[in-house]
Amino acid sequence: MDQNQLGETTGESRTARDASAGEDEHRLLELVLDSPEITSFLTELAIMTASCLSTQDNLIECGVTVVREKGPAAAACSDARAASLDELQNGFGEGPCLTALQENTTTLIPDLLVEERWQRYTEAALDNGVRSILAVPLNLGGEAQGVTNLYSRRPNGFSDMDVLTAENFVANASRSMQLALSMAHLKGVHEDLVAAMQSRTIIDMAVGVIMAQNGSSQDEAVRILTRASNSRNLKLRDVASTVVGSVGRRDSDSRAS
Repeated sequence: MDQNQLGETTGESRTARDASAGEDEHRLLELVLDSPEITSFLTELAIMTASCLSTQDNLIECGVTVVREKGPAAAACSDARAASLDELQNGFGEGPCLTALQENTTTLIPDLLVEERWQRYTEAALDNGVRSILAVPLNLGGEAQGVTNLYSRRPNGFSDMDVLTAENFVANASRSMQLALSMAHLKGVHEDLVAAMQSRTIIDMAVGVIMAQNGSSQDEAVRILTRASNSRNLKLRDVASTVVGSVGRRDSDSRAS
């Protein structure tokens, strides 16, 4: 293999590893987001942020959207109206909150009545009584993404202090979510190592069985096991389990007879 071919092969392997890592991270994110603890945590974040920013004449509602494997989805809310506003935006596939998510920057819309972007969503939000929106991204690291969406029924419903307060709340929430994701990743790594060790043990046992039955060397036994795996289109561990299991069944049959 020449140097160019080696480089191409290495690049393809790296791409495959990166793709696999991305899929693993998405699966971990799904597990974390599906846990009752995280759902409760995000709900508390939405309720606390909405309550802290609300005044007697300016009710603030809050929703949290996260990017899951199939796309953005409402994950938590301070009330049902905030959830419906989040889902509206996710359904249209456009809006200030999704823009904040994509650009990873706080987005403030002081008055939807004079906003010219996202026409379909803007009209729907106005029909629901919303006049101003503040969107603050959740920085979850890696493939994980989220955004906190704040809605006011008043034009200019968010002051500079409101924006800073919301950003502080979300920054603290982001750190907690990153910790949860890291813990889930470490748990996943541990489980992978345990599974790998178990696979190695059963494969070694199967190799020993084949050596004893056929009088073959270790290398020959490994080749036999590998050929069986390839021809049956089964994982090596599954073929090894069958080999080891067959010995146990024969022993039982011998005792029974």
